[in-house]
Amino acid sequence: MKKDLVLYIHGKAGSADESGHYKALFPDSEVIGLDYKTFTPWETGEEIRCAVGKFQKEYGAITVIANSIGAFFCMNSDICDYISKAFFISPITDMECLILGMMKAANVTEKELETRGIIHTEFGEDLSWKYLCYVREHPVKWMVPTEILYGDKDNLTSYETLRSFAGKIGADITVMHNGEHWFHTEEQMEFLDSWIRSKCDENSCN
Repeated sequence: MKKDLVLYIHGKAGSADESGHYKALFPDSEVIGLDYKTFTPWETGEEIRCAVGKFQKEYGAITVIANSIGAFFCMNSDICDYISKAFFISPITDMECLILGMMKAANVTEKELETRGIIHTEFGEDLSWKYLCYVREHPVKWMVPTEILYGDKDNLTSYETLRSFAGKIGADITVMHNGEHWFHTEEQMEFLDSWIRSKCDENSCN
């Protein structure tokens, strides 16, 4: 009988090594962090799709844990048929909204971005016309049973945006009071661990 797999997909500035945190939560499964090398939905989506294609031949059920933009990349990888369950932590669910917000903050118009292609901003993020067009032309299609963890101090995704997304895919949202986009403090990680354990108890995941 094949062992089940938990695949961790990190967010920006994260790493595959973060997957080690989840091993104690899934003692009967193999836990692997995906060390992707690209940072666009079309390239990273392909990396994830190739990895999952390989893993689904080696393992039984595959559960995904994805963080922040890692969840966005995951949803752009066309892997729904291979995933039994997903845990999304502070997921980016409306990239167009996020990009438009950054454009507004940088005082960049769509015409300017289209003309220049890429614009560097003072707050360290590059704005890309190709990226914006891709997001608009490839709406998220996600049909996997999904649990979402959200901090009510999240500065990247509003609760209204997340609730709209969750309603479309039938996902449950758990909100941590005073939680941030980046779950990293001892209190936040304890909340995250309790969230996963409770959801696994409800759904009998390993």
